[in-house]
Amino acid sequence: MKNLLTTTMLCAVLPFAALAADKPETLKIGMTTFLTGPASVFGVPARDAMNILVENINSQGGVNGVPIEVTYIDEGAGAEALTSEFRRLVQSGGAEVMLASISSGNCQTLAPLAEDLKVPNLMWDCGTQRIFEENSYDYVFRTQGNATSEMLAAVTYLLKTNPDFKTIAVVNQDYAWGRDSWDIFRTALQVMKPDVEVVGEFFPKFGAPDFSTEISRLQALRPDVILSTSWGADLDTFVQQAFQRGLMNTSTFVLPLAESSLERLGSSLPAGHIVGARGDHYFLHPERRDDADFKSFMAQYTEATGDIPVYPVFHASQAIAALTAAYDKAIAENGVDWPSKEQLVAAFEGLEFQGLGRSLHLREDNQGVESQLMGTSVQSGDYPFATLENIMIFDGEALLPPLGEVSLDWIKGLDAGFADSLTISTYEN
Repeated sequence: MKNLLTTTMLCAVLPFAALAADKPETLKIGMTTFLTGPASVFGVPARDAMNILVENINSQGGVNGVPIEVTYIDEGAGAEALTSEFRRLVQSGGAEVMLASISSGNCQTLAPLAEDLKVPNLMWDCGTQRIFEENSYDYVFRTQGNATSEMLAAVTYLLKTNPDFKTIAVVNQDYAWGRDSWDIFRTALQVMKPDVEVVGEFFPKFGAPDFSTEISRLQALRPDVILSTSWGADLDTFVQQAFQRGLMNTSTFVLPLAESSLERLGSSLPAGHIVGARGDHYFLHPERRDDADFKSFMAQYTEATGDIPVYPVFHASQAIAALTAAYDKAIAENGVDWPSKEQLVAAFEGLEFQGLGRSLHLREDNQGVESQLMGTSVQSGDYPFATLENIMIFDGEALLPPLGEVSLDWIKGLDAGFADSLTISTYEN
């Protein structure tokens, strides 16, 4: 009877034990980010932020007593080197989790690779909406919103703050992001304000140093609104040249990625133009700026880098917050010292987490639901660059298509009442 009881107990315990994992000396994660090239304006701040965030976590004991160790892979080295390093880090480098990537193209390449390698991968920054609309993944999760939610917030903010405009033009970088983001924005505008006329579509070459041709055309066309979802040096150069030639005095600019350029643009971004933050990311976040943890990190980051945090910093904070929350959840739910891969993956289902902005959660398709912050530029004199006033923060849930639907098809079914149906918090400054 004793032997039978012992055998029965072992059988009951074995499935549980088989799922548990040995507690490692360190939690090794890999993070792809641009450390070289034009996108390093995003990648280097994210790396710097991750170093601070991990140091803070480790100083408090790590994850259930296990310190985190991060290895960085430079996305600027090219797709072939990136893929090779991603695979090497997982197969022989001991990485339990990967964070990839900034580039939407790289996300589309690495997502199926992560699935093949059966390694949890957190898409921490890329914007393409196609990832979960075209494929289904078990090991891939996105810890922020996507281009659909970002562009819908920009369109809605424009309509609420400048409802009487009649004409619009676009100046976007000539590659997938520039084309896709314009498709989303234009489609939304057509259904929400169908009387608007598109008077110009300009797609200069990526990395163009001179926008004089586009600016001359725009000055002749005199659109009420000029959209540019460009980023980095291309956005900086376009805005600076437009400012110098007076174009910003005759048209309202809508710049959904300009939060990351505020400090570099300085006085070249005058008051009255619309700025987005790819989420609710802003160093003066109206809901978080007085929180002790927020203020502490802002001070840490500025002391370490000499710069203000920009949206990739917030995206990095969300990724590491999701990662630690998933480990904590898996450990607690399974009563183990360290979760197996299967337990960790299961913990991401419906996960709730919070970085430096509002709290987020993952939908059933592994897409993160992220609030969106939009504002209007103002040169207040408090900083040597524009800050934001008339801030609106949009709840992220309604900015994404229902599960199983494609963004553009869903947007085509919206109407002019969509903007009024959204949950929006408004702040004067």
